[in-house]
Amino acid sequence: MSEAWTTVLARDVKPGDRVRMAHGSELIATRIEPNFFGMPMLAFIEDTPERWFKQPAPEDMEVEVLR
Repeated sequence: MSEAWTTVLARDVKPGDRVRMAHGSELIATRIEPNFFGMPMLAFIEDTPERWFKQPAPEDMEVEVLR
């Protein structure tokens, strides 16, 4: 079965998912921080040997995941 981009809410992203944000940036969510800044936001973190990247997102924001 081939993988395809699927739209989900940010709160439904799981560690290991490849995420594409609305503005086009992509990351592999190796970790997810809940309650970012004490608000209903998440922070997707890609922590790999190639790069470190952190992208905040509201929990109810639509993002795409490759599954």
